[in-house]
Amino acid sequence: MPEEMVFSLDYTGHPLLDVGLATLTAFADKKRPIHLTEDDLHNAAQYIRENYVVDPLKSFLNVAFPNSGFTNPAFEKQPEKRHKYAEIISNAFTAPVGEDRDPFTGLPATALPLNPDGDLPPGRTYRQHVPLLTGENVINFHPYGESGIPLSGISLLAFQMLPMGCAKVSGKLLAVHSDDPDLLLYFAKTFLKANLQGVTIARAGGEKKLPDTSPHRARTVLIEYLLDAEKKRIRLERETGVIAPTLTGYYFTNSGQGAELDIYPLPLEVSSFLMVVMHNDLLKPEWEALTARGWQLTRKEGEIPRYNRLYEDLFTLPEGAPRFIRLYFLRKPSRQTLDKQDPTLTYDTHREVNLISWRLTEIFLKKVMLMEESRIQSIRELGDALAQHVIDRNDRGVFNGFWMARNYGELRAVLIRASAAEVRAGRKPLITLDQFLSIFEQSEGVPNADWRLGRDLVLIRLLEQLYQKGWFQAHAEELPETTPEE
Repeated sequence: MPEEMVFSLDYTGHPLLDVGLATLTAFADKKRPIHLTEDDLHNAAQYIRENYVVDPLKSFLNVAFPNSGFTNPAFEKQPEKRHKYAEIISNAFTAPVGEDRDPFTGLPATALPLNPDGDLPPGRTYRQHVPLLTGENVINFHPYGESGIPLSGISLLAFQMLPMGCAKVSGKLLAVHSDDPDLLLYFAKTFLKANLQGVTIARAGGEKKLPDTSPHRARTVLIEYLLDAEKKRIRLERETGVIAPTLTGYYFTNSGQGAELDIYPLPLEVSSFLMVVMHNDLLKPEWEALTARGWQLTRKEGEIPRYNRLYEDLFTLPEGAPRFIRLYFLRKPSRQTLDKQDPTLTYDTHREVNLISWRLTEIFLKKVMLMEESRIQSIRELGDALAQHVIDRNDRGVFNGFWMARNYGELRAVLIRASAAEVRAGRKPLITLDQFLSIFEQSEGVPNADWRLGRDLVLIRLLEQLYQKGWFQAHAEELPETTPEE
């Protein structure tokens, strides 16, 4: 007979609880929490009882449950209390319930005191049970002056599984939440697998500490695994109705030395852009060529880079789009001097002109900047017209002037001179007034003060065309040097 489903519980919207539920689901090799059975919960509870009371997880859990029965130093000489605590916490879903309700799920809260001595209020949880809660007897932010939060047994079990579904990064935990249940499960399942393997490796080597999931920084880890998830997902339907998922990283510690939480929300516009890029056979290799140049510069052979600057800068979007475009699509070097290992310091438009892609930039403009098609078309047409003008007339002056313009006036003068030359030769001007306003002075009908963004975008199209037609290579030594981004 099939197993009876005993809990009709799905994701709640609370990020840490949802990651815990996803970890329970992954541990049971199921697709959704509503598919969990009582046997699945018992299996997870058994893993907790057997593994949370010994290293490496015993020491690892200090980051999530300080002073809990799993980690309390006082229990080193009272192992029976540690095992009793594990029994209480892991099996709370089988205990009688009380009148309080779990605020996350609406289920009745357990009526069990959640400590070995049995002197805590029944069903109430504190920071030793749930990361980032307040401690016992702290009544701030609780109704009726009653400290702690009442939890159902299954919510408590999910919170205990939460650390196993997080990436261990530099002594903290990275939980990744998404409104896409498949993506939420992917992250929990991937990190759970890494942690289970880490436990095996640590025990085989006699180590007391769980190894890090990744040597990289938290935001780099988030993007790294997101891109890996997109590679493994079924190829998207070529339809406009596909909705990008939300994705937020919660990088936290519940350590007794001080709880900390950093939240890394990835904008929907960026998720949408990455989805398109990773499922397009033409765009994907161009994108991966850029990301390969985003890794931290290492000082010695064999050293592992800690971050990917491009991945990290995705979290500055869409507000930081002009700088992002200048650095990564136009390949202009950065001016920053604090981090000597920042790879963007070594970018060079001349040397990396082969990495410049209008096709990739255009998708970025549409998905991240939500730029109107008419403005994109104006930018593309001006880039093409300038490229043809430079090639036909071998006009390095126009190219250099447009490239090196130090202010808006110089840029405008270059375009006026080039357009006038075209008109004198009996051809149409390079740019119309409407196009000029659209590219350099207005953005979706709003006055635009950043003329550099328009110039950079036209340059991307211009450089790509000149490179593809061989003009850039033939005159590379005569062209001005690349200057750092402003």
